[in-house]
Amino acid sequence: MPWFIDDVVAAGTLAGSPQPTIPAAGGLALRPWQDDDAPVVLRAFQDPAVQRWHCRSADSWEEALGWIGEWRDAWRGERMASWAVIGTDTGEVLGRVALREIVLADGSAELGYWMLPDTRGRGIAPRSVTALTRWAFDEVGLHRLELLHALGNDASCRVAAKAGFALEGTKRSALLHGDGWHDMHLHARVADDPDPGTD
Repeated sequence: MPWFIDDVVAAGTLAGSPQPTIPAAGGLALRPWQDDDAPVVLRAFQDPAVQRWHCRSADSWEEALGWIGEWRDAWRGERMASWAVIGTDTGEVLGRVALREIVLADGSAELGYWMLPDTRGRGIAPRSVTALTRWAFDEVGLHRLELLHALGNDASCRVAAKAGFALEGTKRSALLHGDGWHDMHLHARVADDPDPGTD
């Protein structure tokens, strides 16, 4: 039985091209992960704040390198797209932003991020999230992006608000962390929402 609604974004839209580098405001860029970034990924996941809000850990350079390989494969499989956030003046990796749970046919994805400890509080996360959101809407053609964070993660809630992701509600007991089940704030933006202007 044929569908009477076309896919929002055609299959192959991501995998048909190399993963791009995306400029972001304030001297930032989002670039694909490279193998020699593995020590940064390992260092990030030694940070207690990153460990608190994530469900995976990286315990070795080899494991971090494996993740980077998984992120490359996920682009080709159009399941996820992950970028290193860098400072354009130094090339230093400052954090990560990603589109997860990509469903091109529905035009939807979930946005996630983390920043290294010494980069927090400088507006890097909201500028990176905004740049990725614009690219997802304007270049890929996605229609809806969701952003979820544990209820107690106030810093992520502030990032979501600054990047224009409206709070839509709370998903009760939605994600299992190391310390138990967490209620999750659900934020979202759709393509025709006003741009928050975080530049």
